[in-house]
Amino acid sequence: MRRVLAVLRFGLRLGAVTVAIILLTVLAFRWINPPMTLLMQRAAAERGEIAWEWRSMSEIAPEFALSVVAAEDANFCLHYGFDIAAIRAALDDGAERGASTISQQVAKNLFLWPERSWLRKGLEVGFTGLIELFWPKRRILEVYLNIAEMGPGVFGAEAAAQHHYGQAASALGPSRAAALAVILPNPRERNPRNPTAARARRAAQVVDGAATLQADGRAACFLPK
Repeated sequence: MRRVLAVLRFGLRLGAVTVAIILLTVLAFRWINPPMTLLMQRAAAERGEIAWEWRSMSEIAPEFALSVVAAEDANFCLHYGFDIAAIRAALDDGAERGASTISQQVAKNLFLWPERSWLRKGLEVGFTGLIELFWPKRRILEVYLNIAEMGPGVFGAEAAAQHHYGQAASALGPSRAAALAVILPNPRERNPRNPTAARARRAAQVVDGAATLQADGRAACFLPK
């Protein structure tokens, strides 16, 4: 009996320490820029190197931030990590389209692994809640814009702008920003400089959506005041 109790106490202590480490790590990344993600490490191992340069939100064109939100998560400023309406729509479509918010993608890309499983999905929910609790929306988007894959072995807004257009992320205009945002669901197969007709139409919609977000106040949580 004593041995069982000792094992239980050890398990509880280990669990408490693990939870504390997770909480402190998530909280620290509110101010500290995170290191390479697991996906970046895998890409570096496969390719020998990756392109990645961290940039603060002030060094990324607002047009690109607006385009990414318009393309990926138009209600980013309105939800607390989970877009219930988008989830319901995805279920109605037979889960043929994704419903992950930018916050969920940050949780997955930063703390977890890319392969899908119920375990990863459960952990993703927990990390998403912590990110929304500890970080302001502007920081969530800043991290996403710096760790998202935007080309084969190309990560983050700065490396993507340099790779695809030969210019800084701060110089992206509405058209190029939208074309780049449209490749995010499949960045290894899509080229913003050579879009299909469907992606060109989608990019035009993103330009309009970005303008709408700015006009109706749904970008207030991340645009400078």
